[in-house]
Amino acid sequence: MKTLFTAEAISKGGRSGTIQTPDGLLDVTLGNPLEKGIEKRGPNPELLFAGAYSACYHGALGNAAKKLGTPVQDSTVRALVSLIEDDQGGYRLAVELHAHLPGIERAQAQHIMDEAHKTCPYSKALRGATSVKLMVD
Repeated sequence: MKTLFTAEAISKGGRSGTIQTPDGLLDVTLGNPLEKGIEKRGPNPELLFAGAYSACYHGALGNAAKKLGTPVQDSTVRALVSLIEDDQGGYRLAVELHAHLPGIERAQAQHIMDEAHKTCPYSKALRGATSVKLMVD
């Protein structure tokens, strides 16, 4: 294996704090939907994760489509990330990935999505511990 790059971020104050990167590209004050008064102060960790996962998966989707000989244009990927409290008082995530692949038949679109899910690094990281549903829009 070969490391292509490493991203670094530093958080202070947990879910209601801040996230910054040493290079200054990210400097975010977080909001927390579970905490009255600061729910709209900024994005929450799940929102940031949804954006990152949708972008990563969208890249994998394009690669999978090309590999399968069905290149796609004007596609979109929408990620819904839910924070769920489990029965032991801990938390987990549940994810839905919705892809819109104009001009691609539903069965082929689902096949492309399944193939992308096999190669996307975020999908691989979540495998086993998190429910990820793939849905064609």
